Amino acid sequence: MINHLLFFKLKPEVDDAGLEEMIRTSRSILLRIPEVLSIRSGRTIDPKSEWPFYIALEFESLNKKHIFEEDAYYLRFQKVIVNRMTLASYHMDYETDPSKDLKYS
Repeated sequence: MINHLLFFKLKPEVDDAGLEEMIRTSRSILLRIPEVLSIRSGRTIDPKSEWPFYIALEFESLNKKHIFEEDAYYLRFQKVIVNRMTLASYHMDYETDPSKDLKYS
């Protein structure tokens, strides 16, 4: 299993209502993608954090993650939410199966 973590810096004009919209929209749009096994999204509890919004996605494999990245729902999410409301993003991928060879992820 692959955990794909995304962290976002918000534009200054994004208020609490905008952040709530991002959380709800990320869950409703991205969960429609068949390759996504699970999704979590939310806001930081540290008010000084430079990455106040995050999304955690789970995929069966890196191949499924690559299919996800080309999906129309994901591209729509990027255009409607990410490009409109964020300044920067940072992502990391983790293999969660301890016995799996990383080259087969």
